[in-house]
This record gives sequence, structure tokens and C-alpha cells, in this order.
Amino acid sequence: MTDKVAELLAIMARLRDPEHGCPWDVAQTFDSIAPYTIEEAYETADAIDRKDYAALKDELGDLLLQVVFHARMAEEQGLFDFGGVVGAINAKLVRRHPHVFADAHYADAVEQSRAWDEIKRTERAAKGGNDGSALAGIARGLPEWKRALKLCDKAATVGFDWPGPEPVLDKLHEEIAEVRAEFAAGAGHERLLDEVGDVAFVLVNLARHAGVDFSAALRHANAKFERRFRRMESIAAEAGEKLDGKTLAEQDALWDRAKAEEREVNDRSK
Repeated sequence: MTDKVAELLAIMARLRDPEHGCPWDVAQTFDSIAPYTIEEAYETADAIDRKDYAALKDELGDLLLQVVFHARMAEEQGLFDFGGVVGAINAKLVRRHPHVFADAHYADAVEQSRAWDEIKRTERAAKGGNDGSALAGIARGLPEWKRALKLCDKAATVGFDWPGPEPVLDKLHEEIAEVRAEFAAGAGHERLLDEVGDVAFVLVNLARHAGVDFSAALRHANAKFERRFRRMESIAAEAGEKLDGKTLAEQDALWDRAKAEEREVNDRSK
């Protein structure tokens, strides 16, 4: 295993060699590589969602490459190297699990979660952070739905939370009504941005109270839409037609047919 990691690091160093490396790799910076890092994380999640474990192996390799790429660029600038990255996460894991690596004891998962947050607060303070808010430490580089979830989770630690899904559903109806009112009033972009944002924020909370991963739910919805839309195209093609030559009512009829076929397949598989 150590030899394989060393080989990967050597390959990355060769790719970044200013004279004999790959021009594309040599030209990259932290900023230019960051979007690829995010993309590879999502592709890893997609492989897990599809339970495609052969693909997961490949995607985890791509994700590891991102870590190695960033570490190599940092080493070239004298900031840190791959060994430093590994050392840092090793130390963090031990530090944040005193119930495993030391003599701490927690009564349950809730107490452990509180201790975890306290350890993180201590770490931030040691680095000079002086933000005492319950919302401190939430990264601004997260996807906004994920940041919304973390904001709500943090607020809930001091009791600021809906008691269950019903009031969240009531709030969702309220926010949708406000969006309707803005459309009816001919509201401009800023007003719609504000109100649609409120709907999205409440939706994240609804998923949270339902115990549903918002990202997984959206991936599921995306896959369902794509599957049904592609079936609509297939049905039209079988009749020698195209979707863009049909009225919306005709397209809706094809959508309903695609849904009905899907339900029939699902019923047969039960």
C-alpha cells in the first residue's frame, strides 16, 4: 500500500514538472482545481447512490487524485506536503474521538455530538477564532443547501427549531403563498429571489425533519425526471415524431404514459 501511494505521489510530481510534465497539469492552481475537486466528490456520491461499487473504486481514486494534486501544489510553494495532510487528519481523528483513543465516556450519541462541537470550538479558539455564535464554524464554500442544513442543525442545538414536520409544512405553505403573491403583484427579480430562497430554505428543513438527505432526494428526483423524459422522447420517436413538434397537452399525455409504464413495471416487481 505504501509503495502504491509513493507511486501516485511520484506520478503527480512528474505531471507537474515544469520542463517535462503535462502543460495542463503544470498550469493549474488551487483555484482552478477546486471545481474539479467538488465535481469528483459529487461523482463519488453518485456512484454510491447507484450502488455501482466498481465505479465507486474509480471515483474514490479520482477524489484521492484531487487531494494529491492540491498537496503537490502546496509542497511546491513550501506550504505543506501530502505527509502533512495525512498527519493532520490522523491527529484530528484522535483528538476528536477521546472516547476511543483516551478515557472519555459519553452516555449516548447526543452527548457525543455535543462534545464533538465543543472540541471543534476549542480548536477554532486555539487558531485565534473569536466567533462565539452557535453558528460559528460553518464553511461558506459549501453548497448552499448544505449550508442551510448546517445552519439549522446548529440553531437547533440551542433550541431554535420547529418541534416536528407539521409546522414546517405549514411554513412551506405560507412561503409558497408569498411567492404567489409576488408573482401576482408583478414583483421584480430581487423580491422573487428573496421569496423563492425562503421556500428553498424551508424545503431543506422539511427534509431534515423527515430524516431525508436533501441531496439524495434531489438526485432521486433528477433521475426520475430524466428517466421519464427520455421515455417520452422514445415514445414519440417510435411514432416517427419529435417532442418539439407536439403541443404541451400532447407532451403531458406522453409524460402520463411514461409514469403509468413505470408504475406498471414497479408493481410487477413487487
